[in-house]
Amino acid sequence: MKALRKLALGLALPADAALIAVMSRELIETGLPWTWTPERVARNLAQRDTLVLTARDGAPLAGFAIMQFGEEHAHLSLFAVRPDCQRQGVGRRMLEWLTETALTAGIASIRLELRETNLGARRFYLDQGFAETVRVPGYYRGGETAVRMFRGIRVKV
Repeated sequence: MKALRKLALGLALPADAALIAVMSRELIETGLPWTWTPERVARNLAQRDTLVLTARDGAPLAGFAIMQFGEEHAHLSLFAVRPDCQRQGVGRRMLEWLTETALTAGIASIRLELRETNLGARRFYLDQGFAETVRVPGYYRGGETAVRMFRGIRVKV
């Protein structure tokens, strides 16, 4: 696994909305109607209970994540790493950052859905301590099955 030269993680800026939306369309929503438009990403950036994380390796985004925070649970809505940056620790570092932030906010668990056919992402999340909980046929616009995943993050004392 080769490491990126310099990776900086931080909160997304309003100017990032369009690039995040395009990355979502190309890397996550392929073959589906485009729902994470620049306007929707911008609305999420403005929400107090939503965190939009970016990973930068220079000018372009190496990756991004959008996570909503509830009282006890966080929902990871979007998570993507640019193909040329995959398998270099970007996703792992972003997920560690999100997990630490969720713990600081008092969150007990992180939940997410992903396409059943996305075997690479399923393997990644399993390696990061997530468990598959249920399959939801037709979740993606009535056509594709989703796998719901869960990870408890709060240490019990």
